[in-house]
Amino acid sequence: MTMASPSERALSALIGSVYDCVLDPSRWEQALADIALALGCEKAILSLNDLGHDRVLIKKSFGWEPYWLGLRETHLPEIHSAVSEWLLRKASLEEPFIASRHIPASYMEVSPYVRECLSPQGIVDIAHFFLISTPTHFSELVLGWQDPHGAMTEGEVELGALLLPHLRRAVTISNVLDIGTIERTRMAETFDALRYGVMLTNGRGAVLHANRSAERMLRNGSPIGILGGTLHAKYRAANNELSKAIFLAAQDESKIGEAGIAIRLTEIGVRPVYAHVLPLARGDIRTQLQPEAVAAVFIDAAPATQAGADFTAAAFGLTEAEARVISNLLAGRTLFETAADLGIARTTARTHLSNIFQKTGVSRQAELVRLAMQAVPPSRCSDS
Repeated sequence: MTMASPSERALSALIGSVYDCVLDPSRWEQALADIALALGCEKAILSLNDLGHDRVLIKKSFGWEPYWLGLRETHLPEIHSAVSEWLLRKASLEEPFIASRHIPASYMEVSPYVRECLSPQGIVDIAHFFLISTPTHFSELVLGWQDPHGAMTEGEVELGALLLPHLRRAVTISNVLDIGTIERTRMAETFDALRYGVMLTNGRGAVLHANRSAERMLRNGSPIGILGGTLHAKYRAANNELSKAIFLAAQDESKIGEAGIAIRLTEIGVRPVYAHVLPLARGDIRTQLQPEAVAAVFIDAAPATQAGADFTAAAFGLTEAEARVISNLLAGRTLFETAADLGIARTTARTHLSNIFQKTGVSRQAELVRLAMQAVPPSRCSDS
């Protein structure tokens, strides 16, 4: 069975509903319903999975009754085993794992998960689109098709691929944002409560609103400032990506792709500071925040380095010693400086770093810092 591709207008509205979830997480269920409708399926799950303990840490769903969701979780060891094998064989996250294409029919006939959970619901095909993946964790969008649809079509694969970067951006910024719905009348108050710097810009990059953290950054010589009336990153490569992301946000957010996700504002060797760009020009929530605003730029402040260390340590099961090492690295110290600061031998520091690499699935310090900072979205500051 084939299905018609959505119009550009319908696709834009769908992407807009995903980005609206950043400001109102309660909309994830409706966004998943919209995605399911566009791809002609009846069930969807957005989740963050812990492979080490066969559990789901974050989960939003559409079309799944609580009973079936609970039953599905009893089959997580089987699901995670199949997904892990697939991810080990694939160098790119861009290719989805589709049951009808990548699982032998002989396995489907004997699978407890298929027999006990999928078949009784009439699910005839299921696909996993991956947002993030490490050896111990992965985040994914799972879509399920029921009778009489049949196997997933190529058009549905292509549409899912179009949605992937937008889902990655939304999840990166909003997974644990925990600010609830932002009402227009309380926008300044809500943003001022964030420890991240937040700047709203127009299509030229002019700053229309800056929260308290952003104002401090602008005053205190941070890696971002205002030049010629527009937001400007002092590191040239970062400024090019930031300008591109704001331009695309103003022109057509559906074309923004991966631009503006975890932009490193500082050069290697300097304490890393990252920016994330959220398009604002469309969507019934985002357009209400500020007249003429096309982008919200979230910038991490110094305290976020500890939050990044804490989140990474918890998510990947790091020991206290390993957590102290990653905290120092996020603060911009070298491994040798970290060893001296912690009063340990350099060889011990190297061992801790090697263990951290193994647990998080990265192989370089720069990748580790990016993973940690990308995983921590803006959160509330403790001071008034």
